[in-house]
Amino acid sequence: MSVDYVIFLTKESLTTVIYLLAPILGTGLAVGLIVGIFQAVTQIQELTLSFIPKMAIVGFVILALTPWFLDILMNYTQEMFSQIAQVGMQ
Repeated sequence: MSVDYVIFLTKESLTTVIYLLAPILGTGLAVGLIVGIFQAVTQIQELTLSFIPKMAIVGFVILALTPWFLDILMNYTQEMFSQIAQVGMQ
C-alpha cells in the first residue's frame, strides 16, 4: 500500500464526510443565526428559543435528505469494497 493510495482513501473518506455533514451543519448555522438576530432585535434571551428551532429544523433536514445520504454512503461503501478487492489481488 503506497502513500498515494492512503492519501486517495483519506481524501475519499473526508469528501464523503463533508458531503454528509455540510447540509446538516449549514442548516443549523443558518437557523442559529436567524434566531440570534431575532433575539438581539427583540431582546428575548430565552435558551429554549435558540435550541428548539435548531433541533426541529436539523431533524427535518436529516429526514428529508436521508435518501441522498444513503446514496452517498452506498457509493462510498461500494468504492471501498472494490478498493479492498484490488488491494487483495496485488
